[in-house]
Amino acid sequence: MSVQVAAPAVELKELSGPMEKGCEATTVPHPSPGVPCSGTEREAVTAAERPPPGAVKVPQASAMKRSDPHHPQHRHRDGGVGVGAAAAAAAADGGAAAEALVSPDGTVSEAPRTVKKIQFADQKQEFNKRPTKIGRRSLSRSISQSSTDSYSSAASYTDSSDDETSPRDKQQKNSKGSSDFCVKNIKQAEFGRREIEIAEQEMPALMALRKRAQGEKPLAGAKIVGCTHITAQTAVLMETLGALGAQCRWAACNIYSTLNEVAAALAESGFPVFAWKGESEDDFWWCIDRCVNVEGWQPNMILDDGGDLTHWIYKKYPNMFKKIKGIVEESVTGVHRLYQLSKAGKLCVPAMNVNDSVTKQKFDNLYCCRESILDGLKRTTDMMFGGKQVVVCGYGEVGKGCCAALKAMGSIVYVTEIDPICALQACMDGFRLVKLNEVIRQVDIVITCTGNKNVVTREHLDRMKNSCIVCNMGHSNTEIDVASLRTPELTWERVRSQVDHVIWPDGKRIVLLAEGRLLNLSCSTVPTFVLSITATTQALALIELYNAPEGRYKQDVYLLPKKMDEYVASLHLPTFDAHLTELTDEQAKYLGLNKNGPFKPNYYRY
Repeated sequence: MSVQVAAPAVELKELSGPMEKGCEATTVPHPSPGVPCSGTEREAVTAAERPPPGAVKVPQASAMKRSDPHHPQHRHRDGGVGVGAAAAAAAADGGAAAEALVSPDGTVSEAPRTVKKIQFADQKQEFNKRPTKIGRRSLSRSISQSSTDSYSSAASYTDSSDDETSPRDKQQKNSKGSSDFCVKNIKQAEFGRREIEIAEQEMPALMALRKRAQGEKPLAGAKIVGCTHITAQTAVLMETLGALGAQCRWAACNIYSTLNEVAAALAESGFPVFAWKGESEDDFWWCIDRCVNVEGWQPNMILDDGGDLTHWIYKKYPNMFKKIKGIVEESVTGVHRLYQLSKAGKLCVPAMNVNDSVTKQKFDNLYCCRESILDGLKRTTDMMFGGKQVVVCGYGEVGKGCCAALKAMGSIVYVTEIDPICALQACMDGFRLVKLNEVIRQVDIVITCTGNKNVVTREHLDRMKNSCIVCNMGHSNTEIDVASLRTPELTWERVRSQVDHVIWPDGKRIVLLAEGRLLNLSCSTVPTFVLSITATTQALALIELYNAPEGRYKQDVYLLPKKMDEYVASLHLPTFDAHLTELTDEQAKYLGLNKNGPFKPNYYRY
């Protein structure tokens, strides 16, 4: 099968040459708004404020436009409704601001002063109460509830819903009568559809694939089971795979990153989607099982992000691998798990390592994290970065992006690293290379970007300064030892969605974001255009593995060929009105290259 494209022309059949095997493994309750005064108190206040008969109010200043008091930006941290500047000044003066009254005879008098009291449902908000009904929620969910409420504009549209019924207990159908899905609220599909349409404008390569390859349907007959973040960008990928002929079933790879309205839109379009924001651990595995274990449907391709789906099939349904043609994996964590399987001789199908392809690592990992780290921290903490001391654990592509962004904002950045090459890069980029123990007492923010486990231990957490912010930019939630904080002597306070205070007996507290899970996709959004590059690479990897003749790929882990990386990049260049230089025949001969590429050897490091 081939994909017909403009220059540089690339036929997928030509991508079948030998490939180098990859060997480098490189997730508050809203305080109740102020309760209005009782009827008796309101009448008393009204009577006190009512001017004498015939009097006319003269405003002392121009009217102040009052914004929505329920907007998060107008709420105080104690849960009260924000008070305007005029009311604050009046309170400082000991009472309500006086107004001038003019009687019919022209006499000017002062209206009587009254003191207005705003009452709250609970004068003392108790944040550390555990929910009385746990149901299916795991211990971690009971201590720190799922993100069904949020101040963040990045949160799912349905986050403000008061419906605490588990989607597993709901009977929902889409407009076509299908109930083969499980989402938070199918009624939000229209809103999710608009988000998907916006994302399509920033994903030109996927849209180009739909136009150029849908005639041939290169994925006709493919039955793809996927486990990724379910966002508007992923929805564009799923619908592209559908347009190319594939049948898809999908679950979320992160319990916090699902956009409920997007999941609803996909379900309404006929995609079996099993995901919602704020799943419990039990919900997470249940959703994956519902994707895989369905009567009359056998997957023959896997698209994974983190390796959980692959792990589940190996554990529960190993016989399925007899019909599976290949696995496409895009995360450091998932690729590491694939290499472990391969080394142990347990990898029984070919696998594509998308994470280490140039178009994933040098764009998604670097540029995406460079923008989204600031977005995630701002939305959750409202902090100022200038002058803050930050330690970034790991100086791979994710760490490089985080460090560059924080340095540009005026932060003082330290780096920890185990690899001397990455460490030297950090030093030459102007960052101080340290061990975590050396700076843990003084830093304001700790960010993990390693893909490892127990990078930040309980000992480090005990030594952190008061109000230190702790977060993770790696895929897995193992980098910060959050489990060690689930102890009776520590108190957890939910401050806002995805933000917890963990309080020590002496009153010291740290600010833990997304419970140590992936910060950017749990707490904010990521740049759509960068995800277009990764999603296109995933789509092409699926096409290649699915259409490869038997025997081309062994039971091993493969890197994408350079030709495919270059093709993905070329599809995105028109967005910038970019014009590639073409080699002359003489130049191509001198360099020993084909005029149409590939232009670099597989071992070249960009």
